[in-house]
Amino acid sequence: MTVDRTWLPEGTSAVACLTFDVDAETGVLSVDSAAAEHAMAISHQQFGPEIGVPRILDILAGLHVKATFFFPGWVAERRPDLVERIAAEGHEIGHHSYSHVPASSMTRDEEERDFVRALKVFEDIGVPIHGHRAGLWEASWHTPALVAEHGLSYDSSLMSQDSPYRITTPHGGIVELPPHWSLDDWEQYAFLPFPEIGQHIKNPADVLATWKAEVDAMRRFGGLFMLTNHPFLTGRPARAVALEELIGHILDAGDVPILTGHELATHLADVSLPERAHEKPDVEAGLFPTR
Repeated sequence: MTVDRTWLPEGTSAVACLTFDVDAETGVLSVDSAAAEHAMAISHQQFGPEIGVPRILDILAGLHVKATFFFPGWVAERRPDLVERIAAEGHEIGHHSYSHVPASSMTRDEEERDFVRALKVFEDIGVPIHGHRAGLWEASWHTPALVAEHGLSYDSSLMSQDSPYRITTPHGGIVELPPHWSLDDWEQYAFLPFPEIGQHIKNPADVLATWKAEVDAMRRFGGLFMLTNHPFLTGRPARAVALEELIGHILDAGDVPILTGHELATHLADVSLPERAHEKPDVEAGLFPTR
């Protein structure tokens, strides 16, 4: 099988991005606003910014690697000191909508208002924003054009490939840094009775083995290892230790640089990438069932 490695930095076999979605309370409020009445659910989410993020920052500092932290504007607005600390330690801050409500559930105008509201929060804090990730990865058919229109260089929500590609929009092209559910800790660790955000409490050793295998496979196929973790999940002790070991495995490979989303998008700015339009398919009425 032919492997396209032309996008990779010289001397590398794959690239890893470590990304952390600091959803905090929006992780449950965007599912059901009634979660605000449930002290346990809210405290479960508050663990992320209060304990999980500092623990993860210490691990990253100890291993001398940089990461991207995607913040909903609602969370950043309430914790500007945390945003400033992360940026001061050399990490990237990413745009993760304002409310974490899926863009797929909004009109275009609603999505743009939410998008711009988050941009204003980051502007007021004074941190530069280069990349976007849709809440729950549920980008709309308008999202890439909004990202381009508002001057961001990349998105990380869509899954057409396992290496970077370029999305064409009426406002210019943006780089897509594709994630995947298999590299998301939500599918491994998320458990909450109400609102139900998952029913998973897996052994961190098993999760670590899966992600190590993905690193090794990405080296074979010249792919992007886009890890997506949530501090309220991976910030828990045994999971944080597994994350530390995973990063060590990546570093030990010797040919898999760990880059922030912005660093990777900057490298790709002058690289020839596969291009695709982000367009809704033309579906024949009545051909497929509607639930």
